[in-house]
Amino acid sequence: MPYLDLPGPLGFAHRGGAAAGDENTTAAFARAVDLGYRYIETDTHATADGVPVVFHDDTLQRMLGRPGRMVDVTWADLASVRVGGAAAVPRLDEVLDAWPDVRFNIDCKTDAAVTPTVDAVRRAGAEDRVLLASFSSARLTRIRREAGPRVATSVGMREVTALWAGSMTGRPVRVADSVVAVQIPPRYGRLTLARPRFIDYLHRLGLHVHLWTIDDPVQIGHFLDLGVDGIMTDHIEVLRDVYHARGIWNPA
Repeated sequence: MPYLDLPGPLGFAHRGGAAAGDENTTAAFARAVDLGYRYIETDTHATADGVPVVFHDDTLQRMLGRPGRMVDVTWADLASVRVGGAAAVPRLDEVLDAWPDVRFNIDCKTDAAVTPTVDAVRRAGAEDRVLLASFSSARLTRIRREAGPRVATSVGMREVTALWAGSMTGRPVRVADSVVAVQIPPRYGRLTLARPRFIDYLHRLGLHVHLWTIDDPVQIGHFLDLGVDGIMTDHIEVLRDVYHARGIWNPA
């Protein structure tokens, strides 16, 4: 799919570079793009009136310092919250329109956000430059049904479990046609996922392997040596410097 046709390994600015503190904002995304990032990881929720917004948490407290849940507020409520003259919580369509050459990895955080997110991607004509993700395999099934086979997706944890079992037996596991990548943490509970056998197995199935969230330069180098195809990081300068030192930084 076109989403993955840029030279790798890929570098993803996780929430635009969450280490700076202003995650999932237009300022964070602009900072990552200015550093040369071509891929940005972000999250979507839907407001009470069905507007897809770029935000990670279910509640407003951590990022906005106020009580309440995202699902209970309207877009008008959020639009009045400004930081430096810009909306503290941007709409997904605004973000897609602002950076037409950037590829977005979008984690759909709730069932209510599925249809608004897919509709925003379609209205922006961004089908070829987004990957839709979720921890929930059931939610991803619905995302694939609504988005169609043209939009790239990753896999949920139920599918990761099936793929892991397949790697132990050597038997291929079929995934949906739109799946292009398996996006995982290095460890899940007591299980080490980022190991050569699993990575090689996924590569044999024709899938990318993307790891989140890696901030230490030594670990970034270690996982690159294992052959992963992309790394998500909160510390965007750190990952950029490691990639640059290895001659694999391909800035926009």
